[in-house]
Amino acid sequence: MGRRADEKRRARMAELGGEATHFDTHEMVRLARDERAAGGTVPGPFLATMRRTVRLGYFTDQALAKLLREVTEPVLNPGEPWADAAMADAPPGLLAHLATATGSRPTAAWNKAALALCGPEPTTVRDAAVRWLALAGRPRTLPLRAHPGESADDRVYDAYNADALKGLAWLLSVLPPDPASVRALGALVETSLRRVPGLGPHSPKVANAAVLALARTDHEAALGELARLAAKVTYKGTLKQITAALDAQAAERGVGRAEIEEMAVPAHGLTGTGRREISLGGARGLLEVHGTRTRLVWTNAKGRQVATAPAEVRRDHADALKEIKASARDVEKALSAHGDRLDRQFLADRTWTHADWRARLLDHPLLGTLAGRLFWLLEGETPMFGGTTLDGDPVCARPDAAVTLWHPLGRPAEEVAVCRALLERRGVTQPFKQAHRETYPLTDAERATRLYSNRFAGHVLRQYQLNALAAQRGWTAKLRLGVDDSCPPLHRELAPWGLRAEFWVESSGGDQDGDLTGSGGYTHVTTDQVRFHRIGDPHNWNHACGGAYTTRSAPVPLEEVPERVLSEVLRDVDLFVGVTSVGNDPTWQDGGPGGRHRDYWRAYGFGELSRTAETRRDLLARLVPRLAIGDRCAIDGRFLRVRGDLHTYRIHLGSGNVLIEPYDRYLCVVPQRSAAVHPAGLPYEGDGMLAVVLSKAALLAGDAAITDPAITSQLH
Repeated sequence: MGRRADEKRRARMAELGGEATHFDTHEMVRLARDERAAGGTVPGPFLATMRRTVRLGYFTDQALAKLLREVTEPVLNPGEPWADAAMADAPPGLLAHLATATGSRPTAAWNKAALALCGPEPTTVRDAAVRWLALAGRPRTLPLRAHPGESADDRVYDAYNADALKGLAWLLSVLPPDPASVRALGALVETSLRRVPGLGPHSPKVANAAVLALARTDHEAALGELARLAAKVTYKGTLKQITAALDAQAAERGVGRAEIEEMAVPAHGLTGTGRREISLGGARGLLEVHGTRTRLVWTNAKGRQVATAPAEVRRDHADALKEIKASARDVEKALSAHGDRLDRQFLADRTWTHADWRARLLDHPLLGTLAGRLFWLLEGETPMFGGTTLDGDPVCARPDAAVTLWHPLGRPAEEVAVCRALLERRGVTQPFKQAHRETYPLTDAERATRLYSNRFAGHVLRQYQLNALAAQRGWTAKLRLGVDDSCPPLHRELAPWGLRAEFWVESSGGDQDGDLTGSGGYTHVTTDQVRFHRIGDPHNWNHACGGAYTTRSAPVPLEEVPERVLSEVLRDVDLFVGVTSVGNDPTWQDGGPGGRHRDYWRAYGFGELSRTAETRRDLLARLVPRLAIGDRCAIDGRFLRVRGDLHTYRIHLGSGNVLIEPYDRYLCVVPQRSAAVHPAGLPYEGDGMLAVVLSKAALLAGDAAITDPAITSQLH
């Protein structure tokens, strides 16, 4: 009888050990007490369920709380790869101390105790901590079952372990710093802010702890990592903390915030602009930057170029090779982040002296690979490409001469044409659209409405995708839920100009099937006006479920908004529509839930081109003849016309949707990300729809060879 009772109890504990939480706390206490009375040990997964249950806060079982004070092993909840690895390798007492990291920052006593627990070889613990952090956010080794309505989920950090993860970040800031630990902290920030659908970020408090650790780390790479994160992080609380850390560094050095972000960028081992020469044993390597990617080429001891590191390098210099590869990844991350930062300078109204511009940008081993592919203005008049004139002559200028980022708005049409031709002639790909950048001057319709623009009204956008893209572009968007709440419009503060841009949207559909996600958010929003207000004016708002806006401040007349500000804001909004419109979805030909948006899908999916799509058309007109399928393709108004063996097709240049001639029969082709075509020699990066159009063209030009039944069934 006793053996059967033991087996039944342990089976029940094993079952509950697979749950995120368990509502019957009395049962858990009874099972744990009986197991201990029988001389057994409370299983780690079952103990983890008890800990997570108490952590939720609305379970107040005092007996369970008392039991958890008595049962302290394992020190962390098993089931997360990082925690499992740490419990296997950590010095005695260290993890228990890390789990006490419940405040907003460590005290001097906490730091002292943590360092003492690392023993006589703190660098060994540092290297182990870097390995543990590399596992944070990985899929659980022990899957969990979450009850309906619970926030606990396999895809976020274990709530009990999160404090120890904070403590691990703090620990790295008191151990001897090195590039690997800085890299690990930066990756922890990004992993912790990665959004889980329906749940939000993994853990902002862990991200904030990693930012604090970077700010306290005495290593030049730490400041560079903060500058990179400032250009990538969109979560407001963490971004505020990064900003405060950079502001403090700027004040300490007596420079401005923009200057510290540039001064902080490390060379990442590059000794020339975009180049790093490596010598390991008898082998030589060359790391080069190509666009926003790196390429590492090796020459063996015999002088022969090889595709991978020679065997003797892998054998005798494994640690050095690992660091070189990690540094190459750092370079790619930094290029992406600082390319985005430079793109934002159009609205920052930034001016450099010629001396600072050369030192911080053009001649910098990393940033020079970006600055050298951009156009600049000297003293507001003379255009430069990198450090030369448009004719290729060296530029001689006073050290204090003003340098600004060149923008096509207001420049002579002949100059813009020369800049575009220069890129295509030299095969240069810019890190973002500059020479081919769309401009949005004020229209007669906007002069008539005077206070707002209706240029992008009437679209249906995917809310979650819109909010994510808006955050990347520096906008603030509140998620519209099906609850009694009010929401401001999407907005972006333009501090150098004293303005706030607003893009009015409202929830679409109501509470009909398909309108709300499982977490209660609206799947779609509809668009309305773009307005400008003074910074500090009260926000306008409407109900989260839709309806008219309540206006609380007077808008700034559009004619009073600087031309570049208006153009860049409308360009952002055009991007939002172009990327997140349901008209881009090839599966929405039935109009989505209830068919309510059928007319919109048809009008957008095959209608007039936006300014972005017009730029795409102009580029394709020059690009298509150079493609392998060029003899089968031609620009036809709003479409790329493709001649296949079975049919002739028209691909819309705005949405990527496809029609089959001669009766405009719709062809549903869902693009695969891996199949996207990115031909060499494009003059700019970042146009995903261009890749979709080209990949569909390549597919349909060889339509007789298509084997996908989802497509072939539509061709006959």
